[in-house]
Amino acid sequence: MRRPPPITNRVREMRERHGAMSQAALAEAIGVTRQTIIAIEQGRYSPSLESAFRIARLFGVGVEDVFGWEEKNPR
Repeated sequence: MRRPPPITNRVREMRERHGAMSQAALAEAIGVTRQTIIAIEQGRYSPSLESAFRIARLFGVGVEDVFGWEEKNPR
């Protein structure tokens, strides 16, 4: 079974640039748990599209400025 390509993110970097925002503050701002933010930052969980947009908008950037996806073997 093939694993899907990983979604990369810059959530931690964006939090640090945004006045050293805590994981708990980010979680509260977008309506998820701190554990969800931890899992997203560690690449263990891909956020819903809604959460991805909420994170990007909170930081005033586009979704692709926070999240990336690169296909390893393009067709």
